[in-house]
Amino acid sequence: MEKYFDEFIERKGTDSKKWDLNSMLEMSSYSDEESIPMWVADMDFKAPKKVIEKIIERASHGVFGYNNASENYFKAIKFWQKKRNNFEIDENWVVIMAGVVPALCHSVLSFTKEGEGVVVQNPVYPPFKNAITLNNRKVVNNSLKLVNDRYEIDFEDLEEKLKNPCNTMMILCNPHNPVGRVWTYDELKKIADLCAKYNVTLVSDEIHSDLILFGHRFISMGTFENIKNNLVICTSVTKTFNLAGLRIANIIIPNEKLRETFKNDILKVGGTFSPSLFGAIALEEVYTEEGEMWLEQLRKYLEENFILIENFFKENSPKVKVTKLEGTYLAWIDFRGLEISYEEFKKKVETEAKIVIDGGEIFGEEGRGFVRLNFACHKSTLIEALNRLKNIL
Repeated sequence: MEKYFDEFIERKGTDSKKWDLNSMLEMSSYSDEESIPMWVADMDFKAPKKVIEKIIERASHGVFGYNNASENYFKAIKFWQKKRNNFEIDENWVVIMAGVVPALCHSVLSFTKEGEGVVVQNPVYPPFKNAITLNNRKVVNNSLKLVNDRYEIDFEDLEEKLKNPCNTMMILCNPHNPVGRVWTYDELKKIADLCAKYNVTLVSDEIHSDLILFGHRFISMGTFENIKNNLVICTSVTKTFNLAGLRIANIIIPNEKLRETFKNDILKVGGTFSPSLFGAIALEEVYTEEGEMWLEQLRKYLEENFILIENFFKENSPKVKVTKLEGTYLAWIDFRGLEISYEEFKKKVETEAKIVIDGGEIFGEEGRGFVRLNFACHKSTLIEALNRLKNIL
């Protein structure tokens, strides 16, 4: 199984958003064919072998008409949530969508009104803000606090924001992208209690929930009974098993009234509740005990890659701080200690080292001076990128 992750996969020339030149130009005008992309959250590993085999088998049938989610589809989701998260779900709670980002947008539209506030925790995944502002709602920021290279929630400020009747929703990122926190039981219970107390709808983005590293433990918001009537959970197989191109997500909404409101708003814009044909096949294959085995090997590989990054900066540039990582495959690196300006350093990374990165400022002003680095790649790719960084450091 480990050799499976050690196989180098050439992705150039496959219309890859991550690797092909035209898409990299979206991120940086300095990109060229020599650039190494370490920005978008997309792994360079093949999907599990059984997924590939089943898709090929189904493709040979030759008919690709409309499809429905099978009974096995829902059984697989229920198995995975129970086994991994101790979260018992009813299949009727599941709303199938093409992605988590559309689900965020529909949640804002369905459960808030124009002009109302939605609480987020910067620095955070940029589509959170887009889902709010593009729908004429207000971003209300409960900034995370960096304490000894680890981010914490400012609960005093959070309560101030949630008790304001103009703020009717909170979008939580757990595990958090980009800072890599996996929130603890106590932290999540406080959030659940506050949202329940002030009748705030909680949207919990749990797309990275399987990518938990270094012995940390993920807890789903669905396990807190007091918030279930005001809860939307966004899940997907796409990050865990590198299946983003199959366009599939499962949104779990326990409250029937919320769920029907959400579904009706999707129907208004021509949405459907069926999974993509190959997405459904993939989910049924990966949400299994065999899928768990693949995932455990993936997590081991990711941990090794992150340790390479930590050791590299300790040895070559101690002024650069690598934030402690608990989950995801995204390193959050603090370059503010360098003697040159962050803007100058970022330009050197892109022009001299030829590495395409996500500058921390896109996650909010709290991220300025940081870089988000995707290390879900072949070790040779990571080592090459680190050697290029060494040359400019």
